[in-house]
Amino acid sequence: MTPAPIAVALDAPDLETAARWASLVTPHVSTVKVGLELYLRYGPDVIASVRGASGVQVFLDLKLHDIPNTVAGATKAVARLKPAFLTVHAGGGAAMIRAAVEAAPQTRIAAVTVLTSLSETDLAVIGLQGPPQDAVRRLAALAVGAGAQALVCSPMEVAAVRAEVGEGITLITPGVRPAGAASQDQARVATPERALADGADLLVIGRPITGSADPGASAAAIAAALRRTSLSRP
Repeated sequence: MTPAPIAVALDAPDLETAARWASLVTPHVSTVKVGLELYLRYGPDVIASVRGASGVQVFLDLKLHDIPNTVAGATKAVARLKPAFLTVHAGGGAAMIRAAVEAAPQTRIAAVTVLTSLSETDLAVIGLQGPPQDAVRRLAALAVGAGAQALVCSPMEVAAVRAEVGEGITLITPGVRPAGAASQDQARVATPERALADGADLLVIGRPITGSADPGASAAAIAAALRRTSLSRP
């Protein structure tokens, strides 16, 4: 059975827990995501630990944002770990994104548009006026023009981004919550089924899976629901 297009966010307190979660969910999902906190605490060893023997895709979510030369060096340093995806902030500009793309030709550079924790009010405070969708579309176009092969946007903007960039660009959506799950610190959320229907390719899901009593069973249940939705579509 094909694993579901889900990246499980392994925001674990320690390496052993992250590796255990990865082993439990790997039969059901295509990808596991290593974030900044886990990577800074354990370094490159975390990638081998969560990848295990399964060879599951690793999404390295470092959200690099610096001058182009520094981002190029950092990207080259982690490219040897062979992550499937590596994130950079689209707000770093075209030259920075291009530097990352050139430094890691075997890794898909995913440009983060607007963090899913930010509301329209938050964006106005930091100088981005108007609806989040407008800022997301501008940053998406900039990033793809600079060579980014993937984009990170909330499920609320994924349909607009797909219309903006067309097919061939992987759209990754955090802020995905199964029906009935708490939104927690995410401001712009949707269900997995809605996000896929709107054009997402990879759904980032963390606490609804890893915070459950049985992460493997939770991952399997969400994966099964997505398959049912897919089969029911005309």
